[in-house]
Amino acid sequence: MHGEELRQKIKEMMVEELMLDQAPSEISDTIPIFGSGGLGLDSVDALQLVVGLEKHFGLKIGNSEAAKRILDCVESIAREIEKAA
Repeated sequence: MHGEELRQKIKEMMVEELMLDQAPSEISDTIPIFGSGGLGLDSVDALQLVVGLEKHFGLKIGNSEAAKRILDCVESIAREIEKAA
């Protein structure tokens, strides 16, 4: 799985696992996941997101530095999954 299909599956997983109020189609590939300018998720959401990514996509995130880079937006998550595949 890659490309637009992968990005859509990531968004669906985020909405389901994090119980977001948005529909997957309302989440842009490049909107920041954390912070006030984006989806506004917090550290508890980050933990759930890491668990969800491992459960659904087999993506293991080893440390907080990698997490900051990978969990920036849907696009950065998708690139990391594609790289690991």
